[in-house]
Order: sequence, then structure tokens, then C-alpha cells
Amino acid sequence: MKFATKAIHAGQSPDPTTGAIMTPIFQTSTYTQAAPGKHKGYEYSRGTNPTRTALEDCIAALENGKFGLAFSSGMAATETALKLLKPGDEVITGNDLYGGSYRIFTKLFEPYGIKFHFIDFSNPETIREYLNEKTRMIWVETPTNPTLQIVDILAVSKIAKENNVLLAVDNTFASPYLQNPLDLGADIVMHSVTKYISGHSDVVMGALVVNDEELYKQLFFYYNACGGTPGPQDCFLALRGIKTLHVRMKAHCENGRQVAEYLRSHPKIEKVYWPGFPDHNNHDIAKTQMRDFGGMISIVFKDTSIENTFRIASSFKVFSLAESLGGVESLINHPATMTHGSIPKEVREKVGVVDNLIRLSVGIEDIEDLLEDLKQALA
Repeated sequence: MKFATKAIHAGQSPDPTTGAIMTPIFQTSTYTQAAPGKHKGYEYSRGTNPTRTALEDCIAALENGKFGLAFSSGMAATETALKLLKPGDEVITGNDLYGGSYRIFTKLFEPYGIKFHFIDFSNPETIREYLNEKTRMIWVETPTNPTLQIVDILAVSKIAKENNVLLAVDNTFASPYLQNPLDLGADIVMHSVTKYISGHSDVVMGALVVNDEELYKQLFFYYNACGGTPGPQDCFLALRGIKTLHVRMKAHCENGRQVAEYLRSHPKIEKVYWPGFPDHNNHDIAKTQMRDFGGMISIVFKDTSIENTFRIASSFKVFSLAESLGGVESLINHPATMTHGSIPKEVREKVGVVDNLIRLSVGIEDIEDLLEDLKQALA
């Protein structure tokens, strides 16, 4: 089954009672049993819900995985994956990382005795310098947030397997349409479903996808025991959003390319981060492991003053200044004060997240309107 067909049909079938073609919203907390222990696969909605099951099966199919789990947020999904660790374990992760991931790593899990190494993943061989008998997981983000760095998933997975280390990949920026980490050797794929998968800025949700049944059972135990699960209404909305994922991603990529090319030639811009440029770091890897280059772009202004950056960020008429990304509408974000505000200034600036950088999530509006908006805001 091809991607577009899976997006519309995977995990879903007409309701056997009514014939409804859309998965019903099973707005129930519990389920009757014929006798104690004799149920139809559903006992209590913290653990399982039919609407959520359809979503989980659909997302798993899009990632070419066997098992999916949906969570109340991307951070709930991330936290559940990290529950596989124990005090004394070590994790190797990137130095250009989403601020929420950095925060949960350093503020929540480091105090429990888990050590994180934040390294440059541009050359995967660097990982070997940090591997030891305590290494339990490698956590990769690719493309990274916000400088769109590309990590060679296949090369990292080979190193992980050689050393019996789990590889988890945050695939949020690419979406399953552009990249499938399980096919490249990852053990766990994480998504903020809030972003491209749902795609309409009306849902907060996360997901994990795996192929190994034992790993799935471990994750499901934490998922059920700790209860970071989404309600059926949000699952229904995410399922509805997925049905147009392939169509939306094509538009994001087309608009993203034209916006990136326009910005690169603009006299007020010092640097444009976009994986589609031949001189972007690891562009050749992006061409190999991604199907296109996406709609995420970051730019650095020549004027280094934060006042200039704030003025421009507040001058858009079509783009909206807001957190998040991946929705049908175009968004502008200032990472230093918004998504990456929890990262110390000296840490984020080392990897290029400077005060005069803004991140664009290019939506699917008419490209002429987007380019005109950029022109007037940068004037």
C-alpha cells in the first residue's frame, strides 16, 4: 500500500454497527465486560480506546512500523521513551536540539542520575568517543530544530547496533512523508503529532512507533501506568488531519523551496538554513534519506540587534508570530525567546541559535502572498 493510500485508510475501516466511513469518537472512559476478565480488547480508556487504536495503527503504518502509541503531547512521548533508562545510564544526543527536549533531559532526567552527552552529530564517527558500557540510548533529531542540521540515520544506527544501544529519532520536522527512520535502522521514532501529522494547529499530541514487540510492551506499560494518553476527540482530529498529510507536505515543500531561494538572495539576510541547498551541511545525506527538503527554514539577519529581529518578527501580515510549526498556516518563531528559551544563552549560541535568528514554518498559502509578506516585513 502506497503512502497516500495508507494516510487515508491504514488502521481504519467502516464502523461495523452503522457503516460510518469515518472512525467514530468513542467518548467513553470504560467498557462493559461479559464476566470479570472477559472483554473485547478494551477495559479502561487510559490504556486503550478504539479511536486511539485507529490513530496508532495509522501512524505506525505511515512509519512502516508494527506498533504505535499516541500520547497527550510530544513531550509525554519523549518522557515515556526516556523511562526505558535507569540511574547511571548515559545518553548521546545532539547539541542542536529542541528546547523542550533539552529541558526534559537536563532538568528532569539528569537529577535522577542519567547523564546526557550533547555532541555534534554531523560526523557520526564522533559518537564513538562518547560510547561506554553505560551508554543506553542515542537520541537523534533530524533535521534539527532550529538550524536544520542533517544527521545520517543509517550511519548512526550501525554504530548503535554494534554497541547494543537503542536509537531513538525525533522525526517531527520531516514527518513520515519525507523520512522513515525505522527503515534506516532506528529502534524508536518519536513525533510531535501536533505538527505536520495533525497539521491544522488544533491538536496537541505525540507518538512513538517501534517494530520490536518486547520494546513495545515495555513502552506500553509506562504509557498505561503513567497515563499520558490523549482523548478520543483529539485522536479523531489527528486522524482527519493525516488524510491530507501527503497533499499538505507536497505544498509545504514547494512553498519552502521558493521561500528559501528568495531569502537567500535578500540583502538583509546573512544566512539561510534549509537542507535543500547544495552547500547545506550534509545535503547529500538529506538527498539520500529524505524524499524532499520540507517547509522549515531558519534565517540569520545581518543586523545582529535583537531590536531589529523583534521589529521584523512583529511586522508580518500573513505569517503569524507564534510557537509551534507544521500547520497549514505560515508561522514565524524567535527560538531564543520562545521554543529554545530554556537553553542557556551560551549553550544555544555555540550551535548558531543566536538572538538575530528566526525560524519559519512555511505553510500552504498562495506562494505569491507569502513572498509579498516577506518582502514587506524585510523592507
